[in-house]
Amino acid sequence: MSSTAELKHFIGGVWESSQTDDILKGINPATGEAISLIPMASSAEVDIAVRKGQDAFVEWRRTPVTERVQYLFALRQLLEQHFEEIASMMTQECGKTIVESRAELRRGVENVEVACGMPSLIQGYNNEDVASGIDEHMIRQPLGVVVAITPFNFPGMIPLWFLPYAIAAGNCFILKPSEKVPQTGAWMMRLLNEVGLPKGVVQMVHGGKETVDALIEHPLTRAISFVGSTRIARYVYAKAAKHGKRVQCQGGAKNVAVILEDAEMELTSEILADSAFGCAGQRCLANSLAVTVGEARDVFTEAMAGAARIRRVGYGLDENSEMGPVITPDSQSTIENIVGVSEKEGARILVDGRGRTVDGFKNGNWVFPTLIDDVDPGSTLAKTEIFGPVFGLMHTANLDHAIELINSQAYGNMACLFTRSGAAARKFRYEVDAGNLGINLGVAAPMPFYPFSGWKDSFFGSLHAQGKHGVEFYTQTKVVVERWPSVWSRKF
Repeated sequence: MSSTAELKHFIGGVWESSQTDDILKGINPATGEAISLIPMASSAEVDIAVRKGQDAFVEWRRTPVTERVQYLFALRQLLEQHFEEIASMMTQECGKTIVESRAELRRGVENVEVACGMPSLIQGYNNEDVASGIDEHMIRQPLGVVVAITPFNFPGMIPLWFLPYAIAAGNCFILKPSEKVPQTGAWMMRLLNEVGLPKGVVQMVHGGKETVDALIEHPLTRAISFVGSTRIARYVYAKAAKHGKRVQCQGGAKNVAVILEDAEMELTSEILADSAFGCAGQRCLANSLAVTVGEARDVFTEAMAGAARIRRVGYGLDENSEMGPVITPDSQSTIENIVGVSEKEGARILVDGRGRTVDGFKNGNWVFPTLIDDVDPGSTLAKTEIFGPVFGLMHTANLDHAIELINSQAYGNMACLFTRSGAAARKFRYEVDAGNLGINLGVAAPMPFYPFSGWKDSFFGSLHAQGKHGVEFYTQTKVVVERWPSVWSRKF
């Protein structure tokens, strides 16, 4: 990688220099150094990409699904071959540790593997003799040109929530990666180009709001996938729906873990420290609140405080680092301000991660693990998705009240329970209003053959990413009712 890579759009199988002078700098969040120059695509450039995709769709949809998945088999091999290079790039762009980048990319590869089963996943169904001599069939067909707008925190995995399913189902795909982490997406385009994917089947444009609006508003785009904050998810969902698009928007989260008295406290604190502080808290499945029940309070609080104090914070390419920086100085400032607000609102800061730096990386966006006790359910901290390594503690007397606290939230992405009781686990599973649940797990991330569920303000749409939901989202059903009379002269 050059010290500052000048990026291009990938349109119609060609790397195209931007037609605009609107250029952003991509910054390594651990060093503060510029590592890329990112062009912001104009609506005219978006139009070219969409029309190239529509042209490619004419032949791509006619390519047998057994042939389409061969490109994914080849992509999987190239992802494995370049695994460490891509993981390193992800760490430099978004700041997470190299261990976290490897785990993220592994999950992305698994999505490619699942999509390789598209010949089975795309099958319809049929019935003979729904009426005398009449048969009925349901088949799945691709939509056309589809778009994914992806976030900074998982630059390798989240594009692969969408891309493999979309193209294996016969669509043409345009990626608009986060302008904070554009180089990982560029890696994917290079690999797809290397496998010989027909020009225009997969494309990438860089950009911000103007680019997103142009993609949504274009009359030839058929479906929009988005992952990001709830505020932007709601905007994209409303705008896409207004323009008649099929749309799925993953929003924010405020995930709660409930710790019962019978939980194994040492293991629970280790698991929840990884959940809260892993990826510097910048993931939609991070637990950012815990509710202890009864006598679990003192033991768990002490264990979490110890885990927060000893977590090794540093540059992500150092194999010994357990947590990297947050993405931007603005994120750092926002996180620190919310910690200050929580203290003014009556919470107690047990471990304070503000105002610290890592030796040799003074320009990084560092926020160390932070633990805050006595969080009021109505406070700013309890309601805000901080997207940083801040873990709040609330306390209650029973599981019923803990579930009430979870269900009173606007978000519904994930909730976790730590217990040895099967009855408590079943109650939790049955009553909690969240789309992803963990029992004695801190990050309930669905495998690629399950949908990445989300409820309430954490998701807008009806079909989620991954697995069968991905296949359904990227196909439209056609029902054929047919009769083949043996005597054509017969009157009907």
